[in-house]
Amino acid sequence: MDVKALAIPDVKLVTPKRFADARGYFSETWNARAFAAAGILSAFMQDNQSLSIARGTVRGLHYQAPPFAQAKLVRVLKGAVLDVAVDARKGSPSYGRHVSARLDDETGAQLFVPQGFLHGFVTLEPGTVVAYKVDAPYDRASDGAVRWNDPDLAIDWGVDVDEAILSEKDAAAPFFRDFQTPF
Repeated sequence: MDVKALAIPDVKLVTPKRFADARGYFSETWNARAFAAAGILSAFMQDNQSLSIARGTVRGLHYQAPPFAQAKLVRVLKGAVLDVAVDARKGSPSYGRHVSARLDDETGAQLFVPQGFLHGFVTLEPGTVVAYKVDAPYDRASDGAVRWNDPDLAIDWGVDVDEAILSEKDAAAPFFRDFQTPF
């Protein structure tokens, strides 16, 4: 497994080895011992999966407030996304900054997003399926979002505002300047 810290070092790009033969490939996508050796100590407790039918579907920027804050390990089962993490930790030297990575079914790369980050992605291909592990259960009262295209965050999603496909919740999310971080 190859683990690379991104520009915000707590966010890591994890690429498991693939063992290929004439039948296809095998890959170990999660191993508690190997991840712990790489400094990823989250005790994942739930797996989630989403299907986005159209290219340009934006999901995010989401968070769960403590005590239900979630670390995530995100991977793409089919298709491709641009995955984004925004540091929302009070006092962090990278507060308000973001990192992003392309995740797709070809490379099998995964993004580890620790607690204290806003998270979202945009689909780069139709029919994209994303799976992710979380280390805390979903709690409706702790659920929150920040505007995906906030000019203060200056995230290049690679999709025009008019072409983005959003949920009502994401379209109405507050701007980062109005966000009171719970982290």
